[in-house]
Amino acid sequence: MKVLIARLDNLGDVLLAGPAIRAVAARADEVVMLCGPRGRAAAELLPGVDRIVEWRAPWIDPEPEPVERAEIDRLVQTVAADGFDRALILTSFHQSPLPLALLLRLAGVPWIGGISDDYPGSLLDLRHRQDDDVPEAARMLGLAAAAGFPASVDDTRLAVREPLPDVRELTGEPAHGPEPGAGHGRGHGSRPGYVVVHPGTSVPARAWPPDRCAEAVRLLAEAGWRVLVTGGPAEKDLTARVAGRDGRDLGGRTGLPELAAVLGGADAVVAGNTGPAHLAAAVGTPVVSLFAPTVPAARWAPYGVPTVLLGDQQAACAGTRASECPVPGHPCLSSVRPNDVVAAVAGLSEEPTREATT
Repeated sequence: MKVLIARLDNLGDVLLAGPAIRAVAARADEVVMLCGPRGRAAAELLPGVDRIVEWRAPWIDPEPEPVERAEIDRLVQTVAADGFDRALILTSFHQSPLPLALLLRLAGVPWIGGISDDYPGSLLDLRHRQDDDVPEAARMLGLAAAAGFPASVDDTRLAVREPLPDVRELTGEPAHGPEPGAGHGRGHGSRPGYVVVHPGTSVPARAWPPDRCAEAVRLLAEAGWRVLVTGGPAEKDLTARVAGRDGRDLGGRTGLPELAAVLGGADAVVAGNTGPAHLAAAVGTPVVSLFAPTVPAARWAPYGVPTVLLGDQQAACAGTRASECPVPGHPCLSSVRPNDVVAAVAGLSEEPTREATT
């Protein structure tokens, strides 16, 4: 059986689809993932994905290009040439599977499943209903199970392909030190290991103020941790500012596999609600989540790892899905003090096996 699985949005969203993809892969002969350009690097890290088809969906991409007939035809022809037996369309609660379902029908896909509150007519063979107040990964697992691909009870967490790159040169570990991904705080005895601070976010409303990030880096270093500050090529000014003299600036120095390895060796990761927080969960690292309530933490907090959630979840911006903070002063996150982050990191490092909390 050849199955097409679609998740067309961002890096974090694709990582959260991982457990559902593995559930399908356990019973399918081939799994092809349809993803957008923003999620492709994450799709390449997912176990169970045999092949990737990249396509930018104009109804999902946050900076959509105009609808072009040639691009629609390209997708339909690509899917038709593959001869899929089934397709699952993975979406968030605010997205509809129906536009893509129509294109897959035009491509001749005989069976399509998706979560839809809207009447799908003949576009879906499986119109699944799912409680929206569940973690995003569990929501997608529910669709996979309803389609005949239940997950093993011990295989529902996020994961990435291994082995990951050796990043000891980036992290400052000695060449004879611990291998990447071998466990948190390993090789340090009673001495703290390193903490990763990731100050960037995909939208400004989810960002902790840079000055607070920089002060947290200073205090973490003062408490004995080595602090690594990560970010993409466009965030080099931010990471340099946050790292200052006390952190190790890795801004622009990691692709996604290298970032996964760096996060996998950390005692804890400090990040907002953004892709690297989900990547940390995928490599099993505890997360201090600086979480703006513009989307519900019940759906989008780091999944399956010990987590300390910081930020006022009852702030006026709650549930707005705002990209820019609608409240002067950004109180939901500016109320978080650097000392709060240090205390959260210390708590996670002292209790690495406790259950995840939100």
